[in-house]
Amino acid sequence: MAEINMATNSGGAGVRRSKKYSTRVDLTPMVDLGFLLITFFIFTTSMTEPKATRLNMPADGPNTKSSESGSLTAILLEKNKVFYYHGSLNEAIKNNAWATCSFDFANGIGQVIRQKQAALDRNKTNGRNDLVFMIKPLDESAYGNVVDALDEVQINEVDRYAIMDIDPVEKEIVLKLIAKQSSPQP
Repeated sequence: MAEINMATNSGGAGVRRSKKYSTRVDLTPMVDLGFLLITFFIFTTSMTEPKATRLNMPADGPNTKSSESGSLTAILLEKNKVFYYHGSLNEAIKNNAWATCSFDFANGIGQVIRQKQAALDRNKTNGRNDLVFMIKPLDESAYGNVVDALDEVQINEVDRYAIMDIDPVEKEIVLKLIAKQSSPQP
């Protein structure tokens, strides 16, 4: 609360002095109001909201077939590595249409998707709409790798994609190919 204190005249006779007022403002209510406003804004303000990737799930029904020329499969390995192949695995091994990469911008799986889309666009049948991107994470792969693969799907505007379990036979073949690739050649 504000106070006004009046100074008493303790002066001599005959001298008339003007009265001096001293003011003292109590800021306690102002501080209370400030804390109330801060509390109000803290409780009403939303902090950063979590962002979730939208995952479109297919409707129940019969399996759909995709063209072998339009399919691209990415098997997510440990240590941020990706084994990918075009078409079926057996044909990819025969035609040497498989490789490993990472999630780099220049030479990663995103670049592989863009190259596949460009090849399908040159084909002129349905173009990039024929692309079916299959993501098959191994147990050793990190959850972040699945998210990175889904990010590449969003960035490259792939309309048809699937997250699938890997077949044990396919896993065995892939791990043998990777071991053979990483072993030194005589």
